[in-house]
Amino acid sequence: MKMNAAVWIFISLLLLHLSRGETFNSLSFQFRIGSTTLSRIVMETCAAITLVLREDYLKTPSTETEWKVIAKDFEDKWHFPHCIGAIDGKHIFIQPPANSGSTFYNYKSRFSIILMAVVDANYRFVYASAGTQGRASDAGVFAHSDLREAMDTGTLNVPPDATLLGTDSAMPYVLIGDEAYPLRPDLMKPYPSRNLNHDQRIFNYRLSRARRVVENAFGILANRFRVFRTTICLHPDKVVAIVFATLCLHNFLRQQRSDAYTPPGYVDSEDANHQLVSGTWRSEGALQSVSASRARNPSVDAKKRDVLAQYCLTCRKNFLAGKHGVASYALNFCK
Repeated sequence: MKMNAAVWIFISLLLLHLSRGETFNSLSFQFRIGSTTLSRIVMETCAAITLVLREDYLKTPSTETEWKVIAKDFEDKWHFPHCIGAIDGKHIFIQPPANSGSTFYNYKSRFSIILMAVVDANYRFVYASAGTQGRASDAGVFAHSDLREAMDTGTLNVPPDATLLGTDSAMPYVLIGDEAYPLRPDLMKPYPSRNLNHDQRIFNYRLSRARRVVENAFGILANRFRVFRTTICLHPDKVVAIVFATLCLHNFLRQQRSDAYTPPGYVDSEDANHQLVSGTWRSEGALQSVSASRARNPSVDAKKRDVLAQYCLTCRKNFLAGKHGVASYALNFCK
């Protein structure tokens, strides 16, 4: 499809702003376009990208089959069963709106909005919520999100509980998060780090290994779209529009141009001894994590984490006995 010169200019302006973090004043000088006009061009182009790409590249799964595909990828790639995504939140630094006081002031003494997202096993975003004021915690953002509401009401169409391979234990399909999130039957987090027993150490290792995908996805996003490594001097609503446009572009590039967008060695990996090899994105910078306000008193149903921990231990024992190798990656860590 042919595009006229104006469209190419609009796309060039947007990509310079997103990928390099070029300010509107800088772009205005380069292209001889007024900064107000530049702002309008960038925002309208972001809206167009989101409109065109969101349905195909930033759509939350809505059927059991789609969720099972994600869960299979997590089990095949990261050896964590029944996982339908890794959840985390990051700060997007902004210039606070006039008369907003400390509404957007975060624990790092910066002004920001929060991007909370769920990522699949291939570093693609499958859910995102942006715009919450920076003073909120991960647990607070999750508690007031449409994601939590959908999980509570069952409208995500997540597959029903199923037995774990080789056991009689029925487990729900779950999201995985860090210690900042509440422990729920459908949301697993690590055991507290104090006084861990052997089973809990294995479980924490496996969960941490699988959850690394969301940290890497945010790292890729911040380093490919370096506007997120700056303070964005726009109204929060416009920043949200930029966030969703970049998420669509990220998923598009991960799916269509993966080798160029994330070349070998760019994301975290493990060597032959199952030791972490940091991805090259880590040397370039990352988004700031959201403060952890730890949720307490998990429900009795959330004790299914113990069932998963026992399953992890069983996998390791079976590997040591030569029955199968699904827990081979845990061997070095737990020997």
